[in-house]
Parts: sequence; structure tokens; C-alpha cells
Amino acid sequence: MATIRDVAQLASVSMATVSNVLNNPARVSPELLARVRAAVDKLGYAPDAAARSLRKRSSGLLGLIVGDITNPFFSELFEAIELAAAVRGFSVILCNSNEITEREETHLRMLRSQRIDGLILAPTGTASMNRAALLAALEIPVVLVDRAMEGLGYDAVVLNNHRAAYEATSYAIGCGHRRIALINGPKTVRTAADRLQGYREALLAAGLALEPTLVRDAGFREQSAYEAALQLLRSDQRPTAIFTANNLMTIGVLRATAELSLNCPDDISIIGIDDLPWAEAVAPRLTMVAQPVRSMGETALDLLAQRIAGTRLGPGTTTVMEPRLMVRKSCAAPASTLNAEDADV
Repeated sequence: MATIRDVAQLASVSMATVSNVLNNPARVSPELLARVRAAVDKLGYAPDAAARSLRKRSSGLLGLIVGDITNPFFSELFEAIELAAAVRGFSVILCNSNEITEREETHLRMLRSQRIDGLILAPTGTASMNRAALLAALEIPVVLVDRAMEGLGYDAVVLNNHRAAYEATSYAIGCGHRRIALINGPKTVRTAADRLQGYREALLAAGLALEPTLVRDAGFREQSAYEAALQLLRSDQRPTAIFTANNLMTIGVLRATAELSLNCPDDISIIGIDDLPWAEAVAPRLTMVAQPVRSMGETALDLLAQRIAGTRLGPGTTTVMEPRLMVRKSCAAPASTLNAEDADV
């Protein structure tokens, strides 16, 4: 069946424009109106039953709680969710927990007062009995995104974090690195725990031991990653490569290398998770593991829509999405390897 995205692609317009053509045609120019309607006719597109049912809901509001709105990952996630929600006639109330459980709980209480029809939640990493009780008190469908929570029975959309870390670490090993540092988030956060495990298993697969001193918890924060990178790069046995577990921490590492006047990748290779929008605009271009952020947001919204419409029943399931390694120039063979090869010649 054709989707609204298919119509938008065929007509070379945004999904929001397609929504306006279907629901508010007076707001669309005649030229765009004709293009979109031609695409609708060609594809045989019709709004699905879930979307029609959603328009009958009470408030038309959805809640979205993210961990850190300054993180480009969550900014892009919000944009994807808001656009997909607008197509279905919903508005989204965005809340930022700033990775603080108490703030998350405050937002849950506020959203309950707004009588939202459904909630998408990227939970903080701290376990909270209050959170479980507050979610149950909402008495609405809930979909988790980016981070799953065990035992609550909600649908979840997450990245294959183990694979993302395994591929990044394996790539660095393949470039010749043997001392690879990991700047990660807290182990209490499932994404960080899975990324640590992927890093560990890639090392073991290459016959390398995990060195605890090379693993740092920077809380997924830029400043903490900057400080951790300075410590690592000033040590007597500094790593030849640094693997960062999110994009904010990649920025922190880049700041540290610049402050120490280190050249990337000659002095230190860098590889990270989350493909920054400007990853190809810096020198060197950054090797990153990309998350399908937009697909994650759209899938979460679609699952929520089905739950609200009553077309999706039964216990929640977890949708795991695959990462993609974007090989560029920031991770290359360490200087020690290159020097050894020159000596052999």
C-alpha cells in the first residue's frame, strides 16, 4: 500500500505539504495542489483506517519526552515525530528531561493534566518506581524510543547498539589500532551498556584485552567527554584511537584534540556513534556510525498511532534498527604502524 511518504517523494514535496493538500487545500498553491493530487491518483493513496480513527480522539495531543534536546539526535528525532504526527492530525508537546529522573517525572505529571492521547518516551537511565506508577496512571498508549525498559510491556524502537559499537571498534582494529579508548555513557543506561558490550566483544574477537583505564564514563555529555579525552591524551600510554558513544561526546573529543594541537588522524584517530549533520564539513571528515533517526521516530509514531486507534493489540514488542558505518577520514592507521612499515621498506 502506498504511504504518504511515497506521495511526497513522487510529487517532490514535503509530507507536510501532502497533509495540507489532503486536509487544508486552500493553504496550498495551485501548482503544488495539482502535483500532489496527481501523485495521489497515480499511487492510489488513501489514508489508512488508523489515521481516520485518530482524528476522532479527544485532545489531538501527543507527548514526547527526550533526554537532552541539545543533542542533535533528539532534535532530529523530534522533527521526524512531529512531522509524522502532523500528517495524522496530531500536535506534539515536547519535554526535555535533561537526563534527570525528577524532571522526567514532573513532565509526566504535566502531560497527564493535558490529557494527551499517547506518549513517546526516551527514558532516563535511572530506575524509578515513580516513573512506572506515573506511566500507568496516564492510562494511554506509550512507546519507548532509543531506550527500552524491561517488564512494562510497552512497544519500543531502539538501535542495535551492540552492533554499532562492535562495527566501530572492529573498523578501528582493522586500521591497525590496538589501544582504543571508549568514551561512553553511564552503565545504568541500556544504550551505554550495550555499546560497552559491543566494544568489549570486538576487542576479544581480535585477541585484545579490555583495558579498564581506556574506558571512561562521560555521561553522554560534551564537557565530560572533553575532560575525559584530555586525561586520556595526556597519559604516558595514550590511546591511538578514541571511540565515542554519541555525537555530543565526539564534539568534546574534538575540542580536546584541538586544545592539545593533535592532528587527526595522524596523532589520534576518532570514530563515533551518531552521524553529525556537519560530519562531512570538517577536516578530516568524520568516520561515524549512523543511526536511522528519522525511521526510528516515524516507526515510534506509527506504533503509537496504531495503539491509539486500537488496531494494534497485545503485549508490546521491541523494534531493533540497524546502524550504518560511514567510513570517512578521521580513523586511519596509527603512526606507529606506518613508521614500522617505512622501516621495513
